[in-house]
Amino acid sequence: MYIAIEGVIGVGKTTLARLLQPAFQAALLLEVFEENPFLSDFYADRERYAFQTQIFFLLSRYHQQRRAVGDLLAEQDSLFSDYTFEKDALFARINLAGDELEMYYRVHDALAEKIIKPDLILYLRASTETLMQRIAFRDRPYERNMEQDYIHQLNLAYEEFFGDHHQEAMVLQIETDDLDYVRNPEALKFVENRIRQTLRLPPFQQELPLGSGAQQ
Repeated sequence: MYIAIEGVIGVGKTTLARLLQPAFQAALLLEVFEENPFLSDFYADRERYAFQTQIFFLLSRYHQQRRAVGDLLAEQDSLFSDYTFEKDALFARINLAGDELEMYYRVHDALAEKIIKPDLILYLRASTETLMQRIAFRDRPYERNMEQDYIHQLNLAYEEFFGDHHQEAMVLQIETDDLDYVRNPEALKFVENRIRQTLRLPPFQQELPLGSGAQQ
């Protein structure tokens, strides 16, 4: 069972992957984004550094997933990842244009054929305002110049791609504006149960009552 958690920057993908790992006795694959040498420059001048940033991320994510996903699934029955390979194309569509975007798509499509696809995508949704608050709270240095309009564009792109018409994998959507799975064990259990319901993994409840902080 391979589950990938997706959502816009700041929605809480990595945190949730770590929290769910023990319940499913799963392996964990986390995106390595701090190593991109262009990232800080990109947030300061998106147009100038977009192509370098996107190509670096594309190749980095390809090498990580190509090498790790199969090996981890061979060692353990379950795997959680905090990103999908295909998400990179969403960023490229916003950040690139013209010949650069065409070149990016050619490379992306060639590499995507060799990537193992998840059995389930857990898509975490949040309003742009909530995302900006969470980004400010974690206060990563290279995200301090991040514009709200950019996050809003990403939010719209994610909604279109991981919404009701996604073709590549089963998608489970979870609303997170009022879902505090970090401090509320009931909220975390709610997410776990929704995953088990969707994949028919025992034990699960057909309907799990929601308490404060666990609305969907």
